[in-house]
Amino acid sequence: MTALFALATSVLWGLADFGGGLLTRRAPALTVVVVSQTVAAVVLGAVVVATGAWSEAGPRLWFAVAAGLVGPVALLSFYKALALGPMGVVSPLATLSVAVPVSVGLFLGERPGWTQAAGIAVAVLGVVLAGGPQWRGAAVQRRAVLLTLVAALGFGTVFVLITEASTTVTGLFLALFVQRVTNVLTGGAALYAAVRRGAPALPEGGLPWNALPAYAFVGLADVAANGTYAIAARHGPVTVAAVLASLYPVVTSLAARGFLRERLRAIQAAGAGLALVGTLLLATG
Repeated sequence: MTALFALATSVLWGLADFGGGLLTRRAPALTVVVVSQTVAAVVLGAVVVATGAWSEAGPRLWFAVAAGLVGPVALLSFYKALALGPMGVVSPLATLSVAVPVSVGLFLGERPGWTQAAGIAVAVLGVVLAGGPQWRGAAVQRRAVLLTLVAALGFGTVFVLITEASTTVTGLFLALFVQRVTNVLTGGAALYAAVRRGAPALPEGGLPWNALPAYAFVGLADVAANGTYAIAARHGPVTVAAVLASLYPVVTSLAARGFLRERLRAIQAAGAGLALVGTLLLATG
């Protein structure tokens, strides 16, 4: 069950990143974050009311609030790092996020077997290579590296926090709702500050209504990914769940190949293959 839900997480996050990347070509990154998370918050609010999840309110929700504060900071740092580039360096560096939940799992006493340890090493290497790292000729700004490391730390922290935010399915609905509301408030405050400084809040010509389903997909896929990861981490070793969930860059690359006809570099194809081998080792270990 851990492997199944963790792999579902990587698929959902990979598709959400792909959709978010397409939307940020037409609208400011902050707008994409706020609109997509607002749609997700509305849908989750309806789910919370329908399931009576309010009864699960308790101190654990502070973990969801913390995840909601950290998430937008990590995402915006990642977008800014990608803008500074080069993407072939930034993307693989961001996969260091897996180190946070894996370290927490080891600290709490998890000890993966030799097969799983090999799977973790192979999968992480595969994810890094799938990002298409540039070994030469890539002038990297120090600020881009710093922003990427901040994003990686933030993503990994969200992994840990959302796992601790609930112990039941209905509690998970409530935790995800609280996280999304916090995301919207945090992102909205940042967007307001950016507009006050003269940055545009909407793309030229306004926000087209026909793009709303795309924003909804990005927001809901991100929510679903958080949910499936929390379930995966609850039902099995966090070290395994975190590594399998971190395969999302491979999914994003494959989505770009399938929908945008982007050609994978040889190193990316090799990385995807290694990630698959690592996944098999983890699933069978």
